[in-house]
Amino acid sequence: MTIKVFGHLAPDTDSTGSPLIWAWYLSEVKGTPAEAKLLGEPNTEAAFVLEKWGFEKPEIIAGIAAGEPVVIVDTNNPAELPEGINGADIQAIIDHHKLVGGLETKGPIDITIRPLACTATIMHDLMGDDAAKMPDNIKGAMLSCILSDTMEFRSPTTTDADKVLAEKLAAELNIAIATYASEMFAAKSDISEFSDAELIRMDSKKYEVGGTNFRVSVLETTSPEIPLNRKASLMESMKAVAAEDGVDEVLLFIIDILKEEATLLVPNDTVKTVAEKSFGAAVEGDTVVLPGIMSRKKQIIPALAL
Repeated sequence: MTIKVFGHLAPDTDSTGSPLIWAWYLSEVKGTPAEAKLLGEPNTEAAFVLEKWGFEKPEIIAGIAAGEPVVIVDTNNPAELPEGINGADIQAIIDHHKLVGGLETKGPIDITIRPLACTATIMHDLMGDDAAKMPDNIKGAMLSCILSDTMEFRSPTTTDADKVLAEKLAAELNIAIATYASEMFAAKSDISEFSDAELIRMDSKKYEVGGTNFRVSVLETTSPEIPLNRKASLMESMKAVAAEDGVDEVLLFIIDILKEEATLLVPNDTVKTVAEKSFGAAVEGDTVVLPGIMSRKKQIIPALAL
């Protein structure tokens, strides 16, 4: 039976590219039939990467049948995975996020969770000498994943391993990192076709703080003025998204990749308290700028307080 390889819901570049990379490795190197799948439409940057490197968009799946063999990448959180995931035959997990718990397996499996910026970097290491067999499109996907997750090495999650690998891949592909990263970020910044609710959910995680449930959303962009021009409608939509998704509040951080700062939308007193207690911010009005805040994983979620 063919193994399904997929990442988290609302797939970004790493959760789109890493399944392609690992499915190639399993199928072409290990001789184990595997296919990349997606748990939703890829974001605009991920769609750009697919086209750039000549990939067909992987099939979008809504669920997993009992006993289906799967490999989970770029997450280990059941809330970010299909219903029925614990009935699947989970064969491996490759991830770079904190261990959440809640997944069940049929037996012992391979689990690799490392403190690197990108799942694709971990995969390169796991391949060992076989990484030299990667064709250019797989190398391109891997480079794209690293540049996206590190925001071209600006994110505090960036490690030397991520940067060295990205530079090696770029040299092999004869690509200028700065130029290619700018193309990726321009694609990510094009949000014109998305509704407010889609933007809020596009890159988000659920997180609980002191009994309050949050949807923590980020929009990474080189043109922060575009989403900020939609501030009023976004803040109104945040209420509806919270109600529909069963959370108490939405926290929406607009990350300015070039200025290396975040703007948090502050629609009410609860979010104002979060900004003040979590980041020591002085809030005046319905937004607050948080200098140096780039990473939800390393800087936002660990700091959240009420």
